[in-house]
Amino acid sequence: MPLIPEEPQIHESAQGPRATPATGRTAPTPRPVPGPRPAAPSRPGRHGPVRPTPPVQRAPRDVAKPGPSGPAVPAAAAAAPQVQLIPASVESALDAAEEAVDLLLESGRAPGDVLVITTGPQHPWADHELSFGEASYWAQHDAGDDVFYTDAAVASRAATRSVVVVAVNGGPDTVAATALPLALSRAGALLIVCGDPQHINSVLGAGV
Repeated sequence: MPLIPEEPQIHESAQGPRATPATGRTAPTPRPVPGPRPAAPSRPGRHGPVRPTPPVQRAPRDVAKPGPSGPAVPAAAAAAPQVQLIPASVESALDAAEEAVDLLLESGRAPGDVLVITTGPQHPWADHELSFGEASYWAQHDAGDDVFYTDAAVASRAATRSVVVVAVNGGPDTVAATALPLALSRAGALLIVCGDPQHINSVLGAGV
């Protein structure tokens, strides 16, 4: 707390000339009355000089903006595709896959939304189209105008489609074990697996 400035001191000479002593000596000439002393500057308090008031701090905003290098965070995590198992024997798995495709198309699915993967013998359509060469075969895949049938060995080249149908119609167990996770990664909304449930579960080591 700063000290209060000192009041100006009034000297004794300001009270006028002194009385002449009884001896009769002439009183000395009165000295002029000095003016008031200037006020002394405020002295700092005990804890050092008075610091200026700091600026008002702004309250932080509720939502902090992400840094420029931060990854973009999606508004909502993408939902995992649904998985449906259609029981079928190895011999009837391809027929069950064909029926599943027919039901999908009848329900309004576009042909270009469906990908069919076989673990054993290829679908007759794939055999027929490959007879014209791989370039023509994959060009139809890239066009995305029709249902596309492919073998599990080359299914990794296929792009994502809304529905993937897997026919477990034979082949080594290692092929099925690789094809099913791959099919799940290619399915945007629905994965349909046609085959023997016990065989499929034993291949995957867990229920589908």
